[in-house]
Parts: sequence; C-alpha cells; structure tokens
Amino acid sequence: MTELSIAKTHHPVTLWFPGLLLTAAIAAAASWLAQQPTVAAAGLGSLTLAIMLGILVGNSVYTPLASRCDSGVVLAKQKLLRLGIILFGFRITLQQIADVGFSGILIDALTLSSTFLVTCLLGIRLLKLDRDTVWLIGAGSSICGAAAVLATEPVVKAAPSKVAVAIATVVLFGTLAIFIYPLLWPLAHNLFPDLSAAQFGVFTGSTIHEVAQVVAAGHSISPDAENSAVIAKMLRVMMLAPFLLCLSAVLRGKRKASKARQPVTFPWFALLFIAVALFNSLQLLPAMVVATLNELAGLLLAMAMAALGLTTRFGALREAGVKPLLLGALVFGWLIVGGGTINLLVQHFMG
Repeated sequence: MTELSIAKTHHPVTLWFPGLLLTAAIAAAASWLAQQPTVAAAGLGSLTLAIMLGILVGNSVYTPLASRCDSGVVLAKQKLLRLGIILFGFRITLQQIADVGFSGILIDALTLSSTFLVTCLLGIRLLKLDRDTVWLIGAGSSICGAAAVLATEPVVKAAPSKVAVAIATVVLFGTLAIFIYPLLWPLAHNLFPDLSAAQFGVFTGSTIHEVAQVVAAGHSISPDAENSAVIAKMLRVMMLAPFLLCLSAVLRGKRKASKARQPVTFPWFALLFIAVALFNSLQLLPAMVVATLNELAGLLLAMAMAALGLTTRFGALREAGVKPLLLGALVFGWLIVGGGTINLLVQHFMG
C-alpha cells in the first residue's frame, strides 16, 4: 500500500499539475490585462505581460512553492512552448505573402538577415557579450520579439536568465517603437514625398519587434499603414522556421568543427510550424476552429512565458549588466536607419 501511494505521488500528471496550474493562472491574468484599454494602447501583449507577471511572482512568493511546481513549470517552458510555436502557424497563410508581393518578401529577408548579422558583430565583437545572449537578442530583434526568443531557446539551449535578458531587451525597444514610428511618418513623408502610408507600413512591419507593437504603431499612423504593416509582420514571422533551421545547421557545424560530443537538437517543431502554415493556407478548417487554435497557441505561449518568468531571478538580470541594453539600443538604431534604407532601396528599384 505504501509503495502504491509513493507511485501515485510520483505520477507525472501529479507532478506537473501544480506548476501547469500556476503558469495557466499567470497566463490568464496576462490575457485579461492585455485586453484592458490602457494596457492595449501601450502595445503590451499577453506574452510580454506573462513574463512580467512571472518574474514578479518568481521573485516574491514562488520560492516556497518551487518544490511542488518546478516539474510543471519546466514542462510549460519546454514542451508547451514547442506546441505553441507549431500552432502559431495557424495565424499565417501563403495568401498573405501574395498581398505583400515579392518586394515585401525581399525587404523582410534582407532586414532579418542584416539585423541578425549586425547584432552578432556588435554584441560579440564590440561589446564582448556571450554568444547565447547575442543570438537571442538577434532573433528577437530580427523576427518577432519575445516569441522568437522563446523559439530560439531550445535550439541554442540558453540559460533562463539569458532568455529573460533578451526578452526584456526586445520588449523595451519594441515598446519605444510604438511611440517613435508615428513621429517618423511625417518626417519621412517630408523627406520622400512619393512615400505612401502603405509603404511606410511595410517599413513598420519589417522593423518593429512584436506583432502587438506593429499593430499599435501602424494604427497610430493610418489604416493603410496598419494593414500593410500587419501583413509584412506576419510574413516576417513566417521566416522564423527557416531561421531556426539555418541556426541549427550553423550550430551543428560548430560542434563538428570543435569535435564536441553533444549533438545539436534539430528543431522539428520549426518544420511542423511550416507544415501548419501551409495547411492553414488551404482554408480547410472552419474559421471558428482556426480562431480556437489561435487562442490555444496564445495560451500555450503565454504559459511558457510565465514559466520563464518564474525561473528568472533579479540577481541574474543584474549580473547581465548594461551591455545587453546597449546592444538592444544599437540594434534598434540599425532597424530604423538600416531597415529604412533597405525599404527605400527595394521600393525604388522594384516599385
């Protein structure tokens, strides 16, 4: 009887439940906050709020709960994250690519690759930051903010503190973009009179970090800017999977060159993400089902963010110093200046 009780006590579901319940509660609170007008106007999405709340709980009341909740928290941070990324593919269709056109695809691809390269050069060569932190900040700045950082973490296998630093960096400068880009629009229009609001929207979608921040900035400019910004942004999000595959290949090559024994984890969830996006393009599922799957993806990603926050300590963030923030600021400057230049050149030669 005693052995049976011990077996039940150690059943995986029993071990996972407290942590999953806690992350779900934080995710639900973040979702509710994200729907409040004041918070929504600031461009703070549920993913951003989930990690913020997770960090607050993790550094206050979580310590006595850690022994019971850690298993579920780790499950949310790893397995639920991958599942959430896969289901995120239901937000994207190939039809969206056609709406933006080849010029939009080229702008996104050039901005993504150049931003990640600039981040690596500045972070590793100039600021002497560790590779994992630089790559995570590069992924978040190049693609889709916190979600890209979370998706890159299983490939890089970075420490939770480094993931939290990267997310804090991209969230900070992505939030600043919400207020800066609407101010840039009249200036850009005066300098380049032929520049349309829709073209500025493509610039907005190809350079601002988070989807929610793109929507907020585009909405502040004009309806045309908002529509083209969202399409350009979703196209950029779709490039997450190829990016992860390329990053995995680079890591595999580095491991072989150094004769390291540990293999690089192949990001199968990235391939499934692409498969889901392709399937979603066929529009075989009812709109209500797709909407439900999108809500589920948002919940799973928010739970993963909450789990990351719960395992992040302020001490580790303080140890990171000011260099990650300086890197984020430099990359933000590149996104505005370099990303703007890429947009103007592509639109000039292909317009």
